[in-house]
Amino acid sequence: MSGGRSHKDEPQPANAAAAAELRSNARRLAPGARLLIASHNSGKLTEMRGLLAPYRIDAISAGEMGLSEPAETGTTFRDNARLKAEVAAKATGLPAFADDSGLAIDALDGAPGIHSARWAGPERNFDHAIEVVENKLRERGATAPERRRAHFISALCIAWPDGHVEEFEGRVDGTLIWPPRGAKGFGYDPMFVPDGYDRTFAEMTGEEKHGLPPRGTGLSHRARAFLKLAEACLGRP
Repeated sequence: MSGGRSHKDEPQPANAAAAAELRSNARRLAPGARLLIASHNSGKLTEMRGLLAPYRIDAISAGEMGLSEPAETGTTFRDNARLKAEVAAKATGLPAFADDSGLAIDALDGAPGIHSARWAGPERNFDHAIEVVENKLRERGATAPERRRAHFISALCIAWPDGHVEEFEGRVDGTLIWPPRGAKGFGYDPMFVPDGYDRTFAEMTGEEKHGLPPRGTGLSHRARAFLKLAEACLGRP
């Protein structure tokens, strides 16, 4: 029988003691443990390996294990992250770590959402996807900053071969700009300015975007989800 817990932004536990109990009951990975990253996205792999590095986890990728990408048939980010992690764990006999993330735009009724990668087409051309987003915003008259509100969401899942799972979610809010700026990120990063900043994700260094305390602020959606995962399943670096 499968089991596990979800650690989402909403709803929050009623008090700090309840939150601490939820974290303490999570299944943990020991330093040196081998963990499969169930992703073929080079940008995500780089970020996820960077996040795991301080915890001395032996991370290997799905590509290195010769795994193909499963069809993402879920209706939420959480569904798809869990699907990818569970398929990889069962195929390899290793704990597997998966992410499903994307951009949700208020003026587009939450699109592209779980279809964020699909908007880039089979070639994963995000320059094209960014143009599609801009064209759709203009079609709806969303040219003023207050009409261009959006957020990135990241759902993370660790699945074990015995069916146990631990799930986490993070979100960052911001505004979409045009024209896009920066070349350091990937995906929709060049058009997304997080709240409280004047630069896009693609204009930030990796440390600025997803660096963890004490050197970073855990700014990105993936870093925010990972901070919850690390506290629950990894302990201190």
